[in-house]
Amino acid sequence: MKFNNLLATLILTSGTAFATTAHADSCTAHGDPFDLDDAAVTALYDCIKDKMAESYAKDGDAVGSHYRSWTVTSTRPGIAGPHGNRFLQTFANDIAAEQYLKFADEGVHMPVGSVLAKESFKVKKDGTLAVGPLFVMTKLEAGGAPDADDWHYDALQPNGKVMKIKQAFCHDCHVGWEAQDNLAYPLEEVRISAE
Repeated sequence: MKFNNLLATLILTSGTAFATTAHADSCTAHGDPFDLDDAAVTALYDCIKDKMAESYAKDGDAVGSHYRSWTVTSTRPGIAGPHGNRFLQTFANDIAAEQYLKFADEGVHMPVGSVLAKESFKVKKDGTLAVGPLFVMTKLEAGGAPDADDWHYDALQPNGKVMKIKQAFCHDCHVGWEAQDNLAYPLEEVRISAE
């Protein structure tokens, strides 16, 4: 029986071995996280997604408690350099979803009240998974945050508590996407079509 359980959890993906168990606390990955294929990343996400949602909702934050009911913007989490080389999955509230899902390169103006929540997790050096912060961007009314192009940046720690964030720290990176109203989109290969 133990052998069958172990065999059932071993998946070979493009030459990279990926192992997981049925419990989120003991999910592991082997190899460079940047080299994992779609199936391996999806398996990792399936293993930790409930733990992330529970973690962000622990302190009763409105976004942390409800973002999973919003529109998911990618087919699976993607890993890129920003946000500490974490896997990221972005959710858009009803106000943001239509415009965000266009993934336009220029002339983007997100409606006031748009909220984007980017959940994150990381593969540690030993191959285990760790819940990262929930990064949140909220579009304010004109003049609401003139030094940040009217975006307010927040993050929730994995215990659901609000992180102290310097707005300039986030904005200084996001301003690189100024033509996109400071939006960094999911990796192109995982974006969900707006249609």
